[in-house]
Amino acid sequence: MNFKCDFPPQYGYIQETFKNIRSIFLKDEHSIHKARNELKIIELSGVKTVVKSFKVPHLFNRIVYTFFRKSKAYKSYHNALRLEKLGVSTPEPIALIEFFESELLADSYFISEFFDYDFTIRSPLLEPLEDRESIFTAFAAYTYDLHQKGVWHLDYSPGNILIKRTENGYQFSIVDINRMVFRDISPLEGCENFNKLWAFDEELEIMGREYARLSGLDEALTISEMKRHNDANKRTKNFKRRLKKVLKGDFSTPA
Repeated sequence: MNFKCDFPPQYGYIQETFKNIRSIFLKDEHSIHKARNELKIIELSGVKTVVKSFKVPHLFNRIVYTFFRKSKAYKSYHNALRLEKLGVSTPEPIALIEFFESELLADSYFISEFFDYDFTIRSPLLEPLEDRESIFTAFAAYTYDLHQKGVWHLDYSPGNILIKRTENGYQFSIVDINRMVFRDISPLEGCENFNKLWAFDEELEIMGREYARLSGLDEALTISEMKRHNDANKRTKNFKRRLKKVLKGDFSTPA
């Protein structure tokens, strides 16, 4: 069993703990998300952290991630470091840990500092919060700032956008950052990045007005583009859901 680990110098004192992360993670019961990958809140040497355990890839992907591509844990860690340099809020990266069996990638982990947020962008999308319009306006400004810094989050969805209320307004922080591209982004292209929110038209209008104001785009064009990309994403997702049901032999229709 080979072990690889990378971490910022200030977390060197936890190095021995990193080597035992597999057993620590297995024994801990504070899971906050479990699907293909699992996240747990774990205190390591006095630091409250979120440990993300990535599912062991099947054999073909183990070969790919060992010899041809960086692992999801690797990309999460190094994307976080790059975001920090750009002044973009994301939970502070603490460690990248990879285990290899028979010279191929097996378990991999990304550890970050726990970010004590109040809610995600999903809350104002689903709940009648009194300040929801202010949140959407601030979120549009935050997204514009990301694009100005060349940050394109490929999974910019409600659960991955954390929000904390502060004395000065709202602090946004992005997570699930292994799928991310750093490049020049035009304001018109940036309108597409709102498409995974599953927002209503009136909510996109609030965001669109602010994004247009900051970017200099025509307001009507900005809102129209946001709605177009939003509708296209909904059609694609709904088609995939229907197709999945058909492949499973479920031909029932909603009541």
